[in-house]
Amino acid sequence: MSLLSTISSLWGDPPPTLAFELSEAGIAVARTGKTPELDFRALEPGVISVSPLRDNILEPEKLAAIVRSLAPPNGSRKRRDAALILPDLCARVSVLDFVDFPTDPKEQLSLIRFRMKKSVPYDVESAALNYFPQADAENGKRYDVVVAVVPLEIVVRYEAPFRAAGIEPGFVTTSALAALDLVEEKDVIVMAKLSGRILTIMALVRGAVKLVRSLELSEVGTAEIASDLYPTFVYLEDNFGEKAVKLLLAGFGGLEAEARVRFETELNVPVAVPRSALGIPTDSNVGLLGYLESLAG
Repeated sequence: MSLLSTISSLWGDPPPTLAFELSEAGIAVARTGKTPELDFRALEPGVISVSPLRDNILEPEKLAAIVRSLAPPNGSRKRRDAALILPDLCARVSVLDFVDFPTDPKEQLSLIRFRMKKSVPYDVESAALNYFPQADAENGKRYDVVVAVVPLEIVVRYEAPFRAAGIEPGFVTTSALAALDLVEEKDVIVMAKLSGRILTIMALVRGAVKLVRSLELSEVGTAEIASDLYPTFVYLEDNFGEKAVKLLLAGFGGLEAEARVRFETELNVPVAVPRSALGIPTDSNVGLLGYLESLAG
């Protein structure tokens, strides 16, 4: 599955030569190609503070310096193309159900904006918005539409240090949506993705995204995660009549062992970690590895 065009336009062939994932912890970067080269630069606390409602870049000079250190020399002086993967919490990602979804793109966008106005506390008309319709296999007129919306000023501030370094972010998405390319299973799956204090929960039914939630944890521990995660399993059973057959944990780091034992015992489902040909994803590069996986496929 690829939802990588969620916020901005999908870059055509060939793909961007650079890909960056930003988090409060730092910037993960990959130089794409047959053998991607990965790197990571840590950020001081407070350089980025993720929010869906205010500027996320609190110390732009320090962020710009890290971006310059990651950008390879550009002897030709031409602008380089890049994929930019943003933190989950800066965007609102929703799954909207439509009994009859129009075929005209203008009508689709108008209908989606109308629905999203009720769920975000800012002007949807001036925000960056894109969507991905998922047709119901049993009812061709019914659609679950994955929608991502983020204030345009937030996106612009994330893009600014890259543009200043001669890098064109022609392709923008969120970490969780990019990470979907690490999900190989086509059953009923729940993924819990942790990046610092940000927990993102996604539910998939045979490859179709049914729920996406991103929230800020007041305490990063298995007890608080469980209180937000377990209702997703109830939601799947109540709304789709099916139980999740697996839980995927991404970016849990040192919390992984405790989480696996607790969740396997209390949920009675197998718990696994999504894999990549480039290694086990961390809390700072889950989306980046998912993006690279989509290029390999």
